[in-house]
Amino acid sequence: MRGKMEKPAILKNRAFLYLTEFFSGMSVMAVELGASRLLAPYFSSSQIVWTIIIGTIMIAMALGNLYGGKSADKNPDPDRLYGRILIAAVWIGAIPAVGKYIILGISAVVIFTVNTRFLIWAAFAACMILFVFPLFLLGTVTPSLAKYTVESLDDSGRTVGTLGAFNTIGSIIGTFVPTFVSIPAVGISVTFLIFAGILLALGVIYFVSRKAGAVRCGLSAVLFLLCCIFGASGSFAFWEHGLAYEGESVYNYLQVRDGSRSVVLSTNVLFGVQSVFVKDQGLTGMYYDYAMAAPLMTGKSSPEECEVLILGMGTGTYATQCCRYFGPMDIEGVEIDERITELARTYFGLPEEVPVATYDGRAYLNVADREYDVIMVDAYQDITIPFQMSSVEFFTLVREHLKPGGVMVVNMNMRGSSEGNINQYLADTISRVFGEVYTVDVTGSTNRELFAANDVDLVGNLEKGIGQLEEEDLADLLGKVSGGLTAYRAGDHVMTDDKAPVELLGMQVIDELIRDEVEYYRGIYEEGGIKGLLESF
Repeated sequence: MRGKMEKPAILKNRAFLYLTEFFSGMSVMAVELGASRLLAPYFSSSQIVWTIIIGTIMIAMALGNLYGGKSADKNPDPDRLYGRILIAAVWIGAIPAVGKYIILGISAVVIFTVNTRFLIWAAFAACMILFVFPLFLLGTVTPSLAKYTVESLDDSGRTVGTLGAFNTIGSIIGTFVPTFVSIPAVGISVTFLIFAGILLALGVIYFVSRKAGAVRCGLSAVLFLLCCIFGASGSFAFWEHGLAYEGESVYNYLQVRDGSRSVVLSTNVLFGVQSVFVKDQGLTGMYYDYAMAAPLMTGKSSPEECEVLILGMGTGTYATQCCRYFGPMDIEGVEIDERITELARTYFGLPEEVPVATYDGRAYLNVADREYDVIMVDAYQDITIPFQMSSVEFFTLVREHLKPGGVMVVNMNMRGSSEGNINQYLADTISRVFGEVYTVDVTGSTNRELFAANDVDLVGNLEKGIGQLEEEDLADLLGKVSGGLTAYRAGDHVMTDDKAPVELLGMQVIDELIRDEVEYYRGIYEEGGIKGLLESF
């Protein structure tokens, strides 16, 4: 059927059409932001992941625009459009319930079938399966509504412009509300359900006004109710039980595990420990212990005299350990995620008297007028390395905030082995700013600690300081650190504010780590297939 058909009464008043355009635009942006939060605990929130999300969603919208226009010309029946909106609503509502299982399943398949760029392929496949179809359906809204609203060429420009304006305004609100309101307040799962519910309401109102579509509305409502029941829990790590805390902030997915010996914070489901609190007040067994060499390297008569700044405070593990072993030091922290600081006070014993500024690390240095004896840079999290905190310009800022004899310590958390890996880039960059640079690998992890200063005998001061320590466990550990320190020989892999490809470099290291981890199981899979793999567990 071609041409115009009799409009349903609800569409004769353009207000409902404009509301449809408004809420459609709002939902598209909400789903896009929700996609980033849904994928981040598994694949990180790096620029690479954002690129994949934006690219796939734009593909979906473009195809939806094409199909919607063609479909509206061929059969200008509004029932078809609002039927698609109902399907999109149910699909988006189902994402919290099934999305995490699909993501993990895709990850497993990709790991065993792809030899490189695991993150790109897994994130792309997840986006294609989870988000392309519902956003393709929402992409049909604008051209379809244009067909229903444009009655003559005399007002076509104004009508289409008004539709575009409502879509854009909805998109703006759909950008701000999830980030600043719904995700911090109720989490990403409920956010998906909220916007799915809005779309469902649009479709139901349309069909109720038509006194038609009872079956499709009823079925959609039942499916949406099931999505609410099974998808509202918001647990990304569904295999974990007895978590002390699981939630989301503006920046992160957060998970606190309270064990018999320690309390641990993770901001990822699949890998990574970001902070740890040791209940027996001993060493953590992690890179924080190695970093405690920095106050001794300053050559101060007592490390307690050091003024310390921690960029990437987390839950304050480094601050807590320094105070335990060296005494009540003057320590300041900078942490961009205020919710992490709240968890630090609640679960990790961070004293109220230790000040923590809610700020980006580099932005803080730009406004701070104080100098420090030790500055620790601990803001690198898996592949999510802030480029603005990895450049020559950033490390120059750090140097300018160090006192004479001051020491910078950097936790590099992804130790690569190939030429031109991320740690090599970071160390070469730091060597452009500091004259003395030493590194040491952290046993049993992928971390590497880097110590840097100008005109300071780092090794000599450390050895002298170790001899004055009363705590034998710390003295023994730092003795190993001293013996493992290697003077860094700088190369030409330098990052600047203009060029700092940290995401690609980080991805290369993750590829190496995944290959190393799965090589054993991949061999079993290649020999015995799925059956052999299952029998190996």
